[in-house]
Amino acid sequence: MASLTDTLRSIDGASYGAFKRIRGTHPIGELTLHIDHVQGDPFAAPSRVRVVVPGALAAFPDDLRSPPVRAVALRDFLARRFAEAAADTRTRRGSGKSGLLAMEPPGQQVLDRTAVLLHPDGAVEARFTVGLPARGRRILGREANALLTEDIPALAHAALVHTALDARALRHHVLTVEDTRALRDQLAPHGLVAFVGNGAVLPRRSGVDPRPLTGPDVVPFSTPPERAVTLERPNAGPITGMGIPTGITLIVGGGYHGKSTLLHALAAGIHDHVPGDGREHVVTDPTAVRIRAEDGRRVTGVDISPFIGTLPGGRPTSAFTTDDASGSTSQAAAILEALEIGTRLLLMDEDTCATNFLIRDHRMQQLIASGDEPITPFLDKARQLLDEHGTSTLLVLGGSGDYFDIADHVLAMHHYRAADVTDRAHAIARAHPRQRAPEGGPRFGPITPRRPDPASIDPSTDRRDVRVRTRGTDELTLGDTPIDVAAVAGLAHPDQLEAIAAALVHARGRHLDGRHTLREAAERLLDEIDREGLDTLDVRRRGDLARFRVQDFAAVLNRLRTLGVESDGGAG
Repeated sequence: MASLTDTLRSIDGASYGAFKRIRGTHPIGELTLHIDHVQGDPFAAPSRVRVVVPGALAAFPDDLRSPPVRAVALRDFLARRFAEAAADTRTRRGSGKSGLLAMEPPGQQVLDRTAVLLHPDGAVEARFTVGLPARGRRILGREANALLTEDIPALAHAALVHTALDARALRHHVLTVEDTRALRDQLAPHGLVAFVGNGAVLPRRSGVDPRPLTGPDVVPFSTPPERAVTLERPNAGPITGMGIPTGITLIVGGGYHGKSTLLHALAAGIHDHVPGDGREHVVTDPTAVRIRAEDGRRVTGVDISPFIGTLPGGRPTSAFTTDDASGSTSQAAAILEALEIGTRLLLMDEDTCATNFLIRDHRMQQLIASGDEPITPFLDKARQLLDEHGTSTLLVLGGSGDYFDIADHVLAMHHYRAADVTDRAHAIARAHPRQRAPEGGPRFGPITPRRPDPASIDPSTDRRDVRVRTRGTDELTLGDTPIDVAAVAGLAHPDQLEAIAAALVHARGRHLDGRHTLREAAERLLDEIDREGLDTLDVRRRGDLARFRVQDFAAVLNRLRTLGVESDGGAG
């Protein structure tokens, strides 16, 4: 510490560039401070810093550090405490970002992030950003010394040492996440694609506040008797809730009765959630993908022929490419892309779907002959998709009873309460047979793997070999090319998109090599991350990376407008 302190005092009042002298490793008492990157000026992106607390001081019990699911939950808890304490600690210490102490706060989900790591010897490492103090472009050496040698150690002792934390809350956090993971692992053995525990609180406070809604009007979830399933939790014991079996399930009901709220909760069920979120016991098949229409998106070389036949002018659709997809072609492409990557559950809400993609009724069939309509509606493909490929569908509907004929299960939401109305829906279907003729033939059609061209995944600009940027969970810019990913519902935190951005650069030429299919490349990439950790994506030891799924990686890459692919259906 004396060396760091002496250096900071010696550069007090110097030009900001002199801060480069403190880059490196510094012991501070029992702690170790790593200054990995020094910002160029007080208004630039803050400096990247790591602090390591030795295992003897951190002293977290071994049973909270393993198995891996507990370790992830422990790291998540520590990251939350560190982010909160950093926000309370930071003070204005000069110009620009001077005095900033920050770690990206976790959301409602519990993710495997690089913000806090556990070392094999029991040490705990936190990665965060610091605004090195200056007035104008002149270094405030004494302020910097107080920040680095006093504030940061105090922060580490408060947030990364077991005896300083609420041990009961920590253990509850870890065991809750382990229970959630156990519930999700039981879905497939029980023939389920989703589960909603009794008492779950599904509504959120607002579209920009993902915390649970509170107040006397909140209706906790209760299970229809016909759908009741009891699953085991290793820590809290058995829990009863609504099991949604494999198959085609409809969620129906009047407007504002909770249909979309239930679907939102199920879409979020691919992730674990913090205690108190209300959705801790809502779990969904981990490969689930939410599908919606995306007017104007890029589609590259996707075989959409199961849904879209030959287009006007004789244009084939076995390797369909467009820079400006319609609602129906974008939705067809999204489904085939999800199937290509291995999803077992499609989630859809008619409010965000193309109507002509979901249904073509008898009267429209009479007006527009099948030979003049290239679109085969999802209604005629959902059962084939289940029977031939084992992919289930969960669909929110309010306007088309024709789906009653193919539904395995029908749930009705009324005043935010679920009821099983399968028998009634089937009785209505028998009493009022649909007159429309099935379309699209007796088979689903091909699911054609594609091989991405690594040369089309270019992170360079005229001035830099690699330049990637992200904006929240909505946009990623690779080189000079922006990618709109707002419709990729599996992205729950900005750190996941940061990791995918790094993964695109890392995998290019390695896993995305032109020989492997997109699914093979994505699975190889995730296998490498499982073995080596997220740090394999970037040598800079960043604290802003989070684990993502193969589905989300593929979905981002599929929206890259420069992407080129090869497949048996042709090039795109």
